[in-house]
Amino acid sequence: MDQTPEKDPLRARLEKMEKQAELGGGADRIAKQHEAGKLTARERIDLLLDPGSFCELDKFVTHRSNEFGMGDKKIPGDGVVTGYGTVEGRKVFVFAQDFTVFGGSLSGAYAQKICKIMDLATRVGAPVIGLNDSGGARIQEGVESLAGYADIFVRNTLASGVVPQISLIMGPCAGGAVYSPAITDFIMMVKDTSYMFITGPDVIKTVTHEEVSKEALGGAVTHNQKSGVAHFAAENEQAAIVMTRELLSFLPSNNQEEAPVQPCEDDAFRAEESLKTIVPSNPNKPYDIKEVIKAIVDDKHFFEVQEHFAKNIVIGFARMNGRSVGVVANQPAVLAGVLDIDASIKAARFVRFCDCFNIPLVTLVDVPGFLPGTDQEWGGIITHGAKLLYAYAEATVPKVTVITRKAYGGAYDVMASKHIRADMNFAWPTAEIAVMGPEGAVNIIFRNELAKAPDAAAERARLTADYRDKFATPFKAAELGYIDEIIRPEETRAKLIRALELLKDKRQENLPRKHGNIPL
Repeated sequence: MDQTPEKDPLRARLEKMEKQAELGGGADRIAKQHEAGKLTARERIDLLLDPGSFCELDKFVTHRSNEFGMGDKKIPGDGVVTGYGTVEGRKVFVFAQDFTVFGGSLSGAYAQKICKIMDLATRVGAPVIGLNDSGGARIQEGVESLAGYADIFVRNTLASGVVPQISLIMGPCAGGAVYSPAITDFIMMVKDTSYMFITGPDVIKTVTHEEVSKEALGGAVTHNQKSGVAHFAAENEQAAIVMTRELLSFLPSNNQEEAPVQPCEDDAFRAEESLKTIVPSNPNKPYDIKEVIKAIVDDKHFFEVQEHFAKNIVIGFARMNGRSVGVVANQPAVLAGVLDIDASIKAARFVRFCDCFNIPLVTLVDVPGFLPGTDQEWGGIITHGAKLLYAYAEATVPKVTVITRKAYGGAYDVMASKHIRADMNFAWPTAEIAVMGPEGAVNIIFRNELAKAPDAAAERARLTADYRDKFATPFKAAELGYIDEIIRPEETRAKLIRALELLKDKRQENLPRKHGNIPL
C-alpha cells in the first residue's frame, strides 16, 4: 500500500535534513551573528539574488574528519552555502560562508563545494560572487584544509579574465583565506565588521612588538585608503550587496559577451555648456575631473571604483548612450593629477579588467608627469609606471582619449596616447602637449641666454609665453596626426559617443603567445 506524502519516511527525512541545514549552527549562534551587526549566509544570498531564484547545491555535504571529536560534530552544508541564481535576470554563481558553523572555517569538503560552483561558472560563463565570513582553515583537518584553499586559488586564477569574480568581505578573512579574494576582480568590504590580513594583531605583537587593532590593521577603511587591496567600502552589509548588484549591471557575464545595454533617455548629442569654462585660465589652478566625467556620461551617473585610494587618478564605470564604458581620468584636484606608484597600479589593474571583458575605455588626460622624489624612485616608479603603459598598449578594446589640459612628458605617452594604439584621440583647445611645462622647458633650452640677459625675469616671461604659444597647445600634435580632432569642450559627449559607435565592431588581435610578461 502506498504511503501518503505526510507519512512518507523519506520525505520526512528530507524535510528534517533541509531544516537542519538551513538552521546552520543553530538559533543561538544566529542570534550572536545578528548581535554582531552581521547577517547570516542565507540572509545575504536572499538580498543579493532576485527573489525566488536561488538554487542551492550540496546542501547536505558534511566534513570527513573524525579527529579531535569532529566525528560527532557534523552539520549539513558544513559551513558554506553554495548555488546559483539570478541578479536582474542574469545568471550568477554564489557561495556564502556561514560563520555560525565552526566559525565558517574551511574544510576539505567545504572547499569542494566552492570548487564545484566555480567549475560550473566557467563552464556556463557566469560571474562568481563570494560572500566571505570565515575564521580561516579548519585546524582539526590540518593539511586537507590547506589543500582546499589551494584548490580554490587555482580556480580563481584560471577563471580570471573568463568570468567576473567579486568578493564581499562580510566578516573576518585572515591568513591564506585572503588570497582568494586578492585574485578576484573586485573586493567589497563592510565598515566596522570586516577585516583582512595575513597575520593578526597578536602575531604581529609577538614578532615585531607592534600593537595594532584588527580595524587599523586590516579593516575596510585601511584597505580602501592605505593599501588599495579593497575597491569599495560599504556602511553596512545591505549597502554592500546593493553596490554589488549595481557593479554587475556594468559587466558582461563572461569574456565572450558584451556588457548589457540599457535604454538611454539622455540625449546622446547634448551639449554640456558647463564644460566651456571648467578648465581654469591659470594652468596651475586645479579643477575636479569628476565634474567632467559626470557631465559627459549618461544621466550624469558615475560608478567610481577605489574612490579612496590614489585619488590623483579616478577610475570607474559609466554608460554612454546605454553602453558600459570604463573611465580612467587624471585628477588635477589631487597632487595636480600626477602619476605615482599607487595611481599607476590602480589604473593598470582597471584597464586590464576592462580589456578582459570587452568594456571600451574612455581616458581623460590632465597629467603634468610622473611624481619625482626618492620615495618614488626607490619604490620602483619605473616598473609600476610601466604597468600602466603595458596595460594600455596591450588592450584591444575600443580606446578613446580626450586631453583636457596638460599632457607632459612620458605621462602623455602612457595615458592612452595615439602611439600606444588608442583609436581616437581628441583634445580640447586648452590642451598643453609637450615634453614638459613651458617654465621648465625655457629654463633648460635658454639657460645660457637667461644667464646673460640684463633683465632675466622679463626675458624668461617672454620666452615662456613664446614656448607656450608654439608648443603647449594641441595644434602641433594635430598637425602631426597625433590628435585626430581638436574639439570644443561642450561637444565632448557627442564626440565620444560617435567614436564609440564607430569602434563598436573593432577587430584587433595581439600576436600569438602564451601570455605577456607584464612588469610586476
